[in-house]
Amino acid sequence: MNLRVPSIRHDDCDELAALCKAGGDPLRLNVLRALANDSFGVLELAQIFGIGQSGMSHHLKVLAQADLVATRREGNAIFYRRALPHTELLGGKLHAALLEEVDNLALPDDVQSRIEQVHGQRAAASQDFFARVAEKFRAQQDLIAGLPQYRDSVLALLDKLNFNGAATAIEVGPGDGAFLPELARRFHAVTALDNSPAMLELARQVCEREQLANVSLQLADALNGSSLQADCVVLNMVLHHFAAPADALRHMADLLQPGGSLLVTELCSHNQSWAREACGDLWLGFEQDDLARWATAAGLVPGESLYVGLRNGFQIQVRHFQRPAGDTHHR
Repeated sequence: MNLRVPSIRHDDCDELAALCKAGGDPLRLNVLRALANDSFGVLELAQIFGIGQSGMSHHLKVLAQADLVATRREGNAIFYRRALPHTELLGGKLHAALLEEVDNLALPDDVQSRIEQVHGQRAAASQDFFARVAEKFRAQQDLIAGLPQYRDSVLALLDKLNFNGAATAIEVGPGDGAFLPELARRFHAVTALDNSPAMLELARQVCEREQLANVSLQLADALNGSSLQADCVVLNMVLHHFAAPADALRHMADLLQPGGSLLVTELCSHNQSWAREACGDLWLGFEQDDLARWATAAGLVPGESLYVGLRNGFQIQVRHFQRPAGDTHHR
C-alpha cells in the first residue's frame, strides 16, 4: 500500500525559521550589536571577533538570508550594516524586537577594544588615502562621500516612511541637483533651496535634463525665515557647512509640517582637518549623540538611523528625525 505524504507549504515558516536561526547564535547577536552605529567589511569583522574570514563570511550569510544585514559594495569591498526592520511584513516585529534586545547587551571588552583598533586603522588609511589624492581632491569633494556612496541608504529610510501621494519635500542645499530626481519620483512637489546661484544653476540643468516638472528652485537662505513647510526635509552633506549646526536643526524643524520627517546625511566625527580648507567644511563631522541631542532640543523625535562605512576611512550617518504630529505651534 502506498502512503501519500501530505505536502506542507514552508514559505512563511521558512522565513521565520531563518530569522530565528540567525538570532540563535551568540556571535551573530554580537555582530548585530557591533553594527548598531557602524558598518564593517568582512575582514574587519573577522578581526573584531577573532575568527577566520571564512567563518565570519558564513555567519554574515546567515544574517543576510534572514534580512538582518544589508550590504553595500564600494570598489572591491563589501560593507555590512544592519537592515531596517519592516514591522508590517512577516517577521518584522520579531526583527525589531531582536534588535531592541540586542542593543541592551554590552559587547565584551576585548571586542570593544578591537573595534577601536579597526577605527584606528581606518583613520590611518584615511590619512594615507588623502595624502595621495589631495591635489585631485581639491577639485572633487565627492572623494570624501559622494551621493552614490549614501544614496541607497537615504532611499531605504525614505521609502520606509511611506509618504502619501500628495506629500511634499524640501531639499536644503541640493548641490548639483543629483538627488532631486529621486525626490521628484517620490513626492507630489519638491522645492530645492540654496543660497548659491551657481549651484542652483547646476540643479536647474538637472531638472531640465530629467524633465522634473514638479521641482521648483528657490534662491533662498533656509536659516533666514523661509515661510515654506513640507512633509519631508532632506539635508544631504550640508550641516557641516553651517556655522551653528544646532541652530540650523531648529530652522530645519520649522520647515516641517506637523508629523513631518527630517532626513540628515552627515559624516560622523573625524579628524581630517584638511577638509576645512579643501572642502570648506566648518565641522569635521558630528558625533551621533550630538545630532540626536540637537534634534531633540529642536522639538524633534529621533527615529531610525543607518551607518555607512567608506573605504577611505570615513563613516556616514543617515538619520531620521520626526516632528510630532500634534506639534501645531512649533513655528
